[in-house]
Amino acid sequence: AAKYLVMEQRIRNARRARHCWFALLFALTELWSVVFAQLKYSILEEVQGGTFVGNIAKDLGLDKNVMKNRGYRIVAGTTETPFEVNENDGILYLKSKIDREEVCERISPCLINLKTVLENPLEIHYVSVEILDVNDHSPVFPEKEKKLEISESALPGARFQLQAARDPDVGQFSIQQYKLSHNEHFRVEVKDRGEDRKVPFLVLQKQLDREIAAKHKLRLTAMDGGKPAKYGDIEITVDVLDVNDNSPLFTKETYSVTVDENIPIGTVIFQVNATDLDEGANSEIIYSFGNEIDSKLMEIFSIDENTGEIKVTGQLDFEESKSYEIDIQASDKGQVPLTSDKSVMVSVKDVNDNPPDIEVTSFSSLIREDAKIGTTVALISVNDLDSGINGKVICTIREDVPFSLSQSLQENMYAVVTKSRLDREMMAQYDVTISAKDEGEPPFSSEKTMKVVVSDVNDNVPEFVLSPYTFYITENNNPGASVFSVKAYDQDDGDNALISYHILREKGSHDTLTSFLNINAETGSILALKSFDFETLKTFQFQVVATDSGTPSLSSNGSMNIQIHILDVNDNVPVFSSDAYSVTLRENSPLGTTVVQVNATDLDDGTNGEVIYSLGKSTNQLALNIFDINPITGDITVKGLIDYEERDKYEIEIEASDKGIAPLTTEKSVNIKI
Repeated sequence: AAKYLVMEQRIRNARRARHCWFALLFALTELWSVVFAQLKYSILEEVQGGTFVGNIAKDLGLDKNVMKNRGYRIVAGTTETPFEVNENDGILYLKSKIDREEVCERISPCLINLKTVLENPLEIHYVSVEILDVNDHSPVFPEKEKKLEISESALPGARFQLQAARDPDVGQFSIQQYKLSHNEHFRVEVKDRGEDRKVPFLVLQKQLDREIAAKHKLRLTAMDGGKPAKYGDIEITVDVLDVNDNSPLFTKETYSVTVDENIPIGTVIFQVNATDLDEGANSEIIYSFGNEIDSKLMEIFSIDENTGEIKVTGQLDFEESKSYEIDIQASDKGQVPLTSDKSVMVSVKDVNDNPPDIEVTSFSSLIREDAKIGTTVALISVNDLDSGINGKVICTIREDVPFSLSQSLQENMYAVVTKSRLDREMMAQYDVTISAKDEGEPPFSSEKTMKVVVSDVNDNVPEFVLSPYTFYITENNNPGASVFSVKAYDQDDGDNALISYHILREKGSHDTLTSFLNINAETGSILALKSFDFETLKTFQFQVVATDSGTPSLSSNGSMNIQIHILDVNDNVPVFSSDAYSVTLRENSPLGTTVVQVNATDLDDGTNGEVIYSLGKSTNQLALNIFDINPITGDITVKGLIDYEERDKYEIEIEASDKGIAPLTTEKSVNIKI
């Protein structure tokens, strides 16, 4: 119960101690305007999901409704964030329980950095949440038991390195002290190597006598700084051996070396040397890594047990670790080996081996083609893991696009802005390539391409494919049928390019004609509402207007004139000029005498209106023998002998036919009195 009371007290204290600070950066230029702020909170590890972390709305001085209306959100990174923001009240909550040791291992402070965005206008706020440690781990030794063999000739003050206990917690909750069970021959000393690494050494304080006691049982206890403290034990058994009483001695007090991070694998970087005052096998030395060396170091370095040469066996990386401390042991070959330890400091020198990393944060996948010059399209952040000049980056953009980079007051932050007017009809999409190059030797560079789509604005009027149009319509067309169509196009997109058509109707003589026409507003197909008659109307014109569906809509520049010509069909029969033909002719009239001329006309045009004449089939044979007709002029002439005593009158049937493909014919009777 006391444990949970203490934990509860710590949580209350942590909340009271929570502090929030702001760093607002304003870049008020003609090209770019973005607001930055940074908030810092802290929260204990292992608290339940849903725990309050901080009131972002309050700390930013924003109304809750503003947070929701402006779409406040956490920008997703490469890993899922354990936090979420309630857009209704602007409070940052913990989504799920956090284990600090899993997130940060031994890094302190343990920070989780969030990038958040407010839109309209854009504001970027950086939120840093420190995960506070709680004492949730006990110290643990790698082994439950440890056996040591110590010569009875070992002098007081001899030190024997022990395996340290491990406690994933940090700070005061890491291992703070080691305690050794009471024994007059030994005491424990601790070497503090920083970063919560305390290595215990068993120190001989009174010379051993194997004849009195050949074995010593010890208990080593590791304790952390929690209240109450947590602890772990290891049983140490010391076997007392005889003779070999000199430990190897290294020739130098300190060893250090500096190497480039790109040093080839297999290169010998250093050699340690130790001597032993003993003789024979007791003076022969074997070199090895210390008991406490990290397994990662053993993957990167190796040591020759005979020569003490230290060799690189893995790839060094300055960005991962700038230095390494290698524990070296020198042991003799005595029956009871004596060991000395020494640390070798290896400093890693940075070389330019990392290309810049470009991160693009786009505001939207679309930008209006009427966007003003200087409109921000995206934010660019550049990072290079190298240090110094190797990590200094220059960011550029290709010149052949209507965009440029505007540098922020914050280092390695840029905005992609429009540098010239956009025209979707000229270019609807751009692949904008961002290049980043560091100043190392040789330099490294990288590129990232972002897609910018230009959205349409209704800035183009419809245009007719032809202007003016001339159409030919055959008379006697079917009323209501489509007789022809017009077509216009608009360079805009979507509704801005959706065209409707209408006939321009004006009061006056043409209004009657256009009332006989209708137009399909969607297709431009023109319908004749009546049948046209060539003989009544041969030609007329009207006007059509094309309008797009944009807001506001645009119409074609002026109306488009359409000239209509009515084509004739053979729909009129020849008509004689007289209702009846009656003449008197003297007998014995000379051959070739013109009896009468008939005349017929046809209202059709062209060959449909040309008339030819002939004697009708119903005319009797006697009349056919006496009379003839000129097919062109219509003159009826005498071609045979006329005798009154034989016959005093004749009735001749005359046919008038046009020259149409399907000729039309009219008949008329001519009465001849002798």
